[in-house]
Amino acid sequence: MDALTNTLGFLTEFPIWTIVVGFIIVATGFAFTGAPLWLWAITGFATLWGLNAPIWLMATYVVLCLIFNIKPIRRALVTNGVMKLLDALNFLPTISETERTAIEAGTTWVDAELFSGKPDLKRLNGENYPELTEKEQAFLDGPVEELCGMVSDWDVFVRKGFTDETWEFMRKHKFFGLIIPEKYGGLEFSASAHSAIITKLASRCGPLATTVMVPNSLGPAELLMHYGTDEQKDHYLPRLATGEEMPCFGLTEPTAGSDAGSMTAEGEVFKGEDGELYIRLNFTKRYITLAAISTVIGLAFKLNDPDNLLGKEEHLGITCALIPSDTEGIKLGRRHDPLGVPFYNCPIDGKDAVISIDQIIGGSEQAGKGWRMLMESLGVGRGISLPAQSVSGAKVASRALGAYTAIRRQFGINIGKFEGIEEPMARIGGFTYLMEAGRRYTCGGLDSGVKPAVVTAIAKYNFTELGRQIINDAMDIQGGAGISRGPRNIFAHSYIATPIAITVEGANILTRSLMIFGQGAIRCHPYAYDEIDALTRKDLKAFDDVFWKHIGHVGRNKARALLMTLTRGAIASSPVSGPAAKYYRKLTWASSSFAFMADIALGSYGGRLKIKEKISGRFADILSWMYLITATLRRFEAEGRPKEDEVFLEWSMEYGFAKIQEAFDGIYKEIKVPGLSWLFRGPIALWSRMNRIGSKPSDYLGHKVAQAMQERGTVRDRLTDGIYLPEDTDEPLGRYEYALNALKEAEPVYKKIRVATKKKELPKTQPRFVIDKALEKGIISEEEAKIIRKAEDARVDVVQVDEFTLEEYQNQTPAPPKMEGTPEPSEITK
Repeated sequence: MDALTNTLGFLTEFPIWTIVVGFIIVATGFAFTGAPLWLWAITGFATLWGLNAPIWLMATYVVLCLIFNIKPIRRALVTNGVMKLLDALNFLPTISETERTAIEAGTTWVDAELFSGKPDLKRLNGENYPELTEKEQAFLDGPVEELCGMVSDWDVFVRKGFTDETWEFMRKHKFFGLIIPEKYGGLEFSASAHSAIITKLASRCGPLATTVMVPNSLGPAELLMHYGTDEQKDHYLPRLATGEEMPCFGLTEPTAGSDAGSMTAEGEVFKGEDGELYIRLNFTKRYITLAAISTVIGLAFKLNDPDNLLGKEEHLGITCALIPSDTEGIKLGRRHDPLGVPFYNCPIDGKDAVISIDQIIGGSEQAGKGWRMLMESLGVGRGISLPAQSVSGAKVASRALGAYTAIRRQFGINIGKFEGIEEPMARIGGFTYLMEAGRRYTCGGLDSGVKPAVVTAIAKYNFTELGRQIINDAMDIQGGAGISRGPRNIFAHSYIATPIAITVEGANILTRSLMIFGQGAIRCHPYAYDEIDALTRKDLKAFDDVFWKHIGHVGRNKARALLMTLTRGAIASSPVSGPAAKYYRKLTWASSSFAFMADIALGSYGGRLKIKEKISGRFADILSWMYLITATLRRFEAEGRPKEDEVFLEWSMEYGFAKIQEAFDGIYKEIKVPGLSWLFRGPIALWSRMNRIGSKPSDYLGHKVAQAMQERGTVRDRLTDGIYLPEDTDEPLGRYEYALNALKEAEPVYKKIRVATKKKELPKTQPRFVIDKALEKGIISEEEAKIIRKAEDARVDVVQVDEFTLEEYQNQTPAPPKMEGTPEPSEITK
């Protein structure tokens, strides 16, 4: 007892500043490591004891510790009051039934790790990064390659559709049954294979990819596989796999676009004269892909049962059913014209169309459960189809422009050497590398069985937005060649079609401002959804448990964010060594700051955060770029850290962290924190700008990316792997490849001419004009003259654009290979 008494006031021997500093260090350390509440209590008591605090203060402290550490007492004295206050203030966001279904659909994945503030980097770096099976690769190298060879993008646009031969080929090789199980006659391919197939098809023809991807995405097959009855599966799936049945799915309406839950399509249950149950449908749908040529329609509608014939309730909710297209009362046969892109996109109307109750997907037991079906199916398909199309466009741009900028000459040099060209080239190359990483990483997760709705929304939004930037850059680089439509043009149709990808499967404005963070803040946050759920159910015990864990979570992330920013992430561990290690540490820094600020936003805005879409959008940007950075790091490690890919890794990382910094700057400037807004807009924002987590890639780094894209070899091949590369030099991409190879073969000859020009043995002009003189003077041999003529002919051929007679233009038919009076390229070189 004396020994204990002797320790009383032991801290009073130290200067007050050391006590304060020590307390801050210990408290920060406890918060950083997430120390339990009882350890905080003991440490606090020891501090009071050491400071020789008065008995009343220590007694008060002990009472408070008991209140907060003994759960029944805490619930009664503290949590109950907090719960009532939050309820009275409507502080936490209310969640409608449709919102709840959307949030609960699918699962969380690595998005929850990034949201936590303390991501398990070892897990992130160890996620599935699958290769295709032999069967999948054989299909890609066989039927997919062959189908690409059968189709010309220009002909499809002129014809406004495919030939009968193309349709028959797709049916024969089960292109509409990629995801259908083998036991039903389908191919049962993985998400990775599905994505790779769409990527290659899109590199050849956008409408071709769209036609294949829609039946394999949100459509009857996807819904039947997961929810259909055995009878429905046995009947429809084999027919869908072979294309005997052509499906479409009716969801969007004139007054229900992004807000699909507000649909007005209705079905009413009634009993027929035969005693069986039927549904009478009335609806107006639009923007329905493949509808005009469909044989079976998947339809979403609100089901009512006024006579309670199903024994459930009158208003059952959104329901999905299968309807033969020739059902009486269904009106088809019309088309929309989406920017002139020739894929079937159509309205559907139904007037008193009658179907059996058994045509509900999953039978009558699934009546009213259609919204969950749709959310889960969209959550998967959103991560495959449009991201694959966007990656395809990125790879084609990288491949084509890498060649074009090395071929095209202005002011006596290749345009790829101009810094003004290098800047957009670097964006295209860097985006291509990280987008392919994101595609592979996302599909790896889907193949592992997860259904991460937030991640697939991130993929859809960011890939299509990056694709928009890429196609704009491509058009800028090609100039006149880019805007002249015809069989030679690679980019015009992609440029025209870009707004379609931005709009469909959840418009990008909605996806960024509401889905990624709006739903992610509830779905991915460790505690937010459980708090809202407990508050809604008035469950005091559940709320108490999760609320105080949330408070601890905020304290932990506050300490982590502070220490990470002070050390620039140096104290974080990395699961790898080498070039990627420093970026993993930065990722931890970004995650901790993001998680802390997300809780600040939740605490500041409460239920109003749902409508603060500008702030929400900036948080979405941070979460998006953390995910893309994670995927890119995983790619680099999974592919064995290729030395030649380091430049693409570095560019992607610097760009990604710069976008994160940009979003944080916007948050600090605009966030409204009661009583503390000045702190975030002033000191914190200033510190963030001085201690930036990232800045845009340097000009030199961009130069290295742009030059790597123009060099033949494994780097360029790996960057653009998976697209269709025609060997025919009458094809635009084939023409580019041929010219690039010819120019590289002729490089030693060009060098001889340059040397001779410097010595003033040859006039200073374009090489093609001095070939004969160089040959005459013995500077080059006859064989070398043939090589350089071939290269110059190829160069001239590449820069030609299509031209039409007035009659051809009016009929929109391709121009003949050579217009009368136009000299051959070989004549120009002479």
